[in-house]
Amino acid sequence: MTPKILTTLKSYDRPTFLADLGAGVTVAMVALPLSMAIAIASGAGPAQGLVTAIVAGFLISLLGGSRVQIGGPTGAFIVVVADVIAEHGYDGLVLATFMAGGILLLAGALRAGRLIRLVPEAVINGFTIGIAVIIASSQIKDLFGLSLAEVPAAFLEKLPALWAVRDTLSPATLAIGLVTMAAIVILRRAFPRFPGLILAVGATSAIVALAGLPVETIAARFGDLPRSLPMPGLPDLSPARLAELLPSAVIIAFLAGIESLLSAMVADRMIGGQHRPNAELLAQGAANLGSALFGGLPATGAIARTATNVRAGGKTPVAGLVHALTILLVMLLAAPLAGYLAMPALAALLLLTAWNMSEPHRWRGYLKDRRSDQILLAMTFLLTVLANLTVAIGVGVAVGLALRLARRDVPEAEWTPPKH
Repeated sequence: MTPKILTTLKSYDRPTFLADLGAGVTVAMVALPLSMAIAIASGAGPAQGLVTAIVAGFLISLLGGSRVQIGGPTGAFIVVVADVIAEHGYDGLVLATFMAGGILLLAGALRAGRLIRLVPEAVINGFTIGIAVIIASSQIKDLFGLSLAEVPAAFLEKLPALWAVRDTLSPATLAIGLVTMAAIVILRRAFPRFPGLILAVGATSAIVALAGLPVETIAARFGDLPRSLPMPGLPDLSPARLAELLPSAVIIAFLAGIESLLSAMVADRMIGGQHRPNAELLAQGAANLGSALFGGLPATGAIARTATNVRAGGKTPVAGLVHALTILLVMLLAAPLAGYLAMPALAALLLLTAWNMSEPHRWRGYLKDRRSDQILLAMTFLLTVLANLTVAIGVGVAVGLALRLARRDVPEAEWTPPKH
């Protein structure tokens, strides 16, 4: 349960620091627009995304059990965060995040890190693909520049509503979105170690500003970004509110635990290391408590940003600390510039994020899985898209664990008739 940073600092030297410094700055350039885009897609403001990346990102690296894990807001939370905000308001989300932090601390203290591996892979794949579909559908309005006062939350209601306003499409907005998407893909393939994401989003946003194109920006929709962190404060901890938000807190904690440990395992394969799952859960708990105190979003380990850190040469958790401090520095010194980022550019970024989340390179492999796993994946996917994440995870995990027991040929119970 010891944080990895304490282990790595024993043999820390100048070359390692320089490697961590370069990797941390590189990851910050990726995390900066992505954190704001995720917050906006979740129904929050871009400032909350930055706060989460700074506070939670710092704590996850400081206290976590992985050498190279990068934490912050992730696409996996968009659906559940949007639902909580719509039903309970933003203050409800802050309380649910705070409670989730406490649940994760308890899970870490009880050494439950390895239990999450019991969740069937088909369930994880099913709700991940479902989340990707929901994220992609939520970005259609901003990518095409459609005029719609309020986009319905339900997937089956959203598509007809967007189709009904197709005549309001903005050619300039769509062009900026498509160019951004193409630039991100090209730069990622040509220079995989270079933070092409910030360059692509920044370049197309600069075109919008310099050419005076009729394209919405962050500042136009949300106003100026703050140039400092907010003062911390406790959410409303009344018993009635705690009971009301408990189901949402459990889902947030479950997602944070799953996502962080999956990311840590991916990182282990990339660097040949071994993470400490219980320390990781404790770090996720502290990070979500800290994010809530500053009015931020739920946070967890981010697989894409962690992989970027490894490819950029990150060696120890110091890279994650540098990443968080770099974003803080940008907030303090260059917040007005971030307000010029174009909404279709951020929509393009999230569409690519959704595509990568769905892991299309694995789709063919799903066809070779057991029929029961295929049905479990499809069921979890459909429940995620058509019902909600709570139902999808609850039903998927229950059915998956039942299937696992059935495969082990558990003998039938020998019932003894009661004596009256």
